[in-house]
Amino acid sequence: MSIRANFTAAGRGTGRRALRALLAAALAASVLLPAPAFADVRGTDQLLGTTVAERGLPAVACPNVTARYAFVMDAAGTVYFSREADVQSHIASITKVMTAIVALDSGMPMDTVITVGEKAATVGESSADLRMGDKLSLKAALTGLMVSSGNDAAIAIAETVGATLAAEGQDANEAFVAAMNAKAAELGMNDSLFANPHGLDIGEYDNEMYSTAHDVGLMCAYAMKNETFRSIVAQDKAQLAVTKPDGSTATIELTSTDLLLGAYEGACGIKTGYTEAAGNSFAGACNRGDGDLYAIVLGAPSESARFEDAKALFNWVYDNRMTYVLAHSDQWVTADEDGTSAKVPLIAEVPHTAWLDKRVKATFADPDASVEVFAPEGNVSQELVTRDLPGAVHAGDVVGTMNFYQGNELIASQDLVAVEDSPAPDFLQGIGFWWERLWAGFGGRELVAAPVVVNQTPLIYSKASTGQSIEDIRAIAAGDDVVPDDDSASDGADEEE
Repeated sequence: MSIRANFTAAGRGTGRRALRALLAAALAASVLLPAPAFADVRGTDQLLGTTVAERGLPAVACPNVTARYAFVMDAAGTVYFSREADVQSHIASITKVMTAIVALDSGMPMDTVITVGEKAATVGESSADLRMGDKLSLKAALTGLMVSSGNDAAIAIAETVGATLAAEGQDANEAFVAAMNAKAAELGMNDSLFANPHGLDIGEYDNEMYSTAHDVGLMCAYAMKNETFRSIVAQDKAQLAVTKPDGSTATIELTSTDLLLGAYEGACGIKTGYTEAAGNSFAGACNRGDGDLYAIVLGAPSESARFEDAKALFNWVYDNRMTYVLAHSDQWVTADEDGTSAKVPLIAEVPHTAWLDKRVKATFADPDASVEVFAPEGNVSQELVTRDLPGAVHAGDVVGTMNFYQGNELIASQDLVAVEDSPAPDFLQGIGFWWERLWAGFGGRELVAAPVVVNQTPLIYSKASTGQSIEDIRAIAAGDDVVPDDDSASDGADEEE
């Protein structure tokens, strides 16, 4: 690739820095309430499958949450954070997510009429304010189920849908719960057991039931693939049209129990839960245009803490997704090609193998190249791969490759291109070099200049630092700490350092 098209890189740098400034301002304007004083970071918490203790990361690299169990996953299944995520716990009304899944997967039309029976009307606790004999559509019942966490809606749905699933002599509610557990098994929720469609766990509903933060994450990710479900749980307020037993119609006003809706950027559902056994729990979804994130918080110490924990988990993922600029060099050179000049970062000096001791200055084919990284996954390293250069080299020729790794994973590659011409030896010089190398070979020596790597891969998180802010880390990744002023750039004729 020629570098001619990239000679304007230094000029584009101003626009890039302006864009980064705008992004930083947008982050600062986000809802970032402080975590409660009793939030903590534990050595056993896992970041991308490895414990905090094993990673040796500073506290600033880890989310601060209060919940007993927590889990963060994206729609692709990447697990960013987990705390005791496979420990079984009650999940209270988060159970209703599975109730909605079974109803939606049954294929029953959304305009199917649901009739509220006595058991549904008298269940108590959280309610969609339904009365015995009320009739409403299945979609309206699902709205009452998810928006206001209606236990009445849960039983009404289970009785109607379950009747279509029941074998001869089987109770409709039993058939529905069996379908809930079958769906859990299908989704890989191996540590979950459902006993009713609403999640109550006291009195007559004191039966064996449990799930885990991990399993709840799987359940929510599946549910959010359904557009009807997504549209329902995204509502902070809703109205239910109900036909009363006397034929009159009524409208029931509902307010969501999800307090992040409309108050936190990108919040789009899903479900709260509380019982004494489960504690304050929340399964939340967030989407800022780059796919869903699911934050599962079980056993938080208070109603407000469950939402603060969810925000802390979301913020941690969003803050640590950052652009890592590949060119981290404080040496700049003037590159010339066909009469066009530009200041570009000096990345490496590559051996010109036609000579015994010459090197060719090189930059990236795209000096503006960058890669998206998740900072806690590890610092970035680089590997220079040079090419054999047996003849003349011209500005713009590819002379090598720089590979970039985060952990052991290749995350980016950039061609290295010459920023200067370097002629080939003449005939007599070539004969002399061949002779010298022949004799050097008998002694086990190779007469080629050693490569010089100028580019740096600065640490994103310093294990020795406890005072790094996310702004510091973003500046490091963006290269703002190494790009020199224009008047400090060296030209291509400077001596090697």
